[in-house]
Amino acid sequence: MQHFALIQSLCRVAMSNPNPALTKQVERLRNAMQEAGESKEAAALSAILTSAERAEDMTPSKLTRSLVMTGGETLTRNTVIPVDRETSTPLAQVIFQQQIPEGAPIFSRDVSGAIKSLLEEWSHLEAFDAAGIKPSKTCLIYGAPGTGKTRLAMWMAKQLDLPVVVARLDSLVSSFLGTSSRNIGTLFNFVNRFRCVLLLDEFDALAKLRDDPQEVGEIKRIVNALLQNLDTREPLGFTIGITNHPQLLDPAVWRRFEVQLQIPNPDTQLRLDMARLFMMPTEAPESHLKLFAWFTEGATGAELEAVVRSYKKLRAVRGDKPYELLDLFRQFATLNSGRLNAERRHLLQDPADLLEALHRDTELSFSQAELGEIINKDKSTISRMLNSRNKSARSHG
Repeated sequence: MQHFALIQSLCRVAMSNPNPALTKQVERLRNAMQEAGESKEAAALSAILTSAERAEDMTPSKLTRSLVMTGGETLTRNTVIPVDRETSTPLAQVIFQQQIPEGAPIFSRDVSGAIKSLLEEWSHLEAFDAAGIKPSKTCLIYGAPGTGKTRLAMWMAKQLDLPVVVARLDSLVSSFLGTSSRNIGTLFNFVNRFRCVLLLDEFDALAKLRDDPQEVGEIKRIVNALLQNLDTREPLGFTIGITNHPQLLDPAVWRRFEVQLQIPNPDTQLRLDMARLFMMPTEAPESHLKLFAWFTEGATGAELEAVVRSYKKLRAVRGDKPYELLDLFRQFATLNSGRLNAERRHLLQDPADLLEALHRDTELSFSQAELGEIINKDKSTISRMLNSRNKSARSHG
């Protein structure tokens, strides 16, 4: 379709703040393109719709930002950040709402629903006050590196319309005896004055097990100081801890967090949705997106994004020139062996083995036409290759 790039951009901007009528019209446009055989354009609109739907799954419909926080001071760009007395290095960095990207991270429906429920607590402050209860003010987010934990924390702060105070662990932990505990107290005294989200990234560096025989007494004092300050956190804002290593956290630290949210690696369908989102605005056949989802079994969203980015780089360099998708995957597997499933990576060496494995997959259900797109063969050639493999398997059986 002529000028589709412009139409796609308009739909993307409009769906950043969707309503049912708008969503319906984009769906109609997508369906019309599908019926007209414009599958690439239809897939691009499906990606926009999916992204908007995921964001809506997490965003409370009645979140009134003016009622989220009352009392306390407002952080500005002129606010003086506390520093370490010995080194004068700042103990934190402030990220304001306007600096946080709009796009919502993509998670499973279970995780998205849990996040929405948490945010909704802050949209019912009056009802909570009447019942004599308070919304959750602490959340621990844990999972493998690259699953979107930090991006989620930032997005939550943007939904609450609050700036983020990011603790600088390199400044908090000092070589001077007793200084680390003092720095933690100074940081919490600062954030307790303001309406903000306190973000403790790489939280395990502060909250290690106190009974670890490898740790010295200073670490135990740091953990105790952290626990005491978490207990006295003012309800002016929200505190989020993030860790890739939950097994390192002291059990007492776990109890200080009212919400404990695990972010798992994405499943097959979620990886496919992510591939569609990461691919924009580059066009790609649905078969290629499904191959990304299949090859990244067990990978994180960040690892999948790296695969898609490699694909987009190759497309940008080669333009409309012919290219082999499997060559791309072989190159990427060589440079990033840890990002792809080892067994599936081995299949790249033999297209026939790969086709058979893809054909057997029940989750993504590759058609013979899609298999042909992957290895640049027509449907009849794919059919002969699969039949030959089946005959060979029966004769050896």
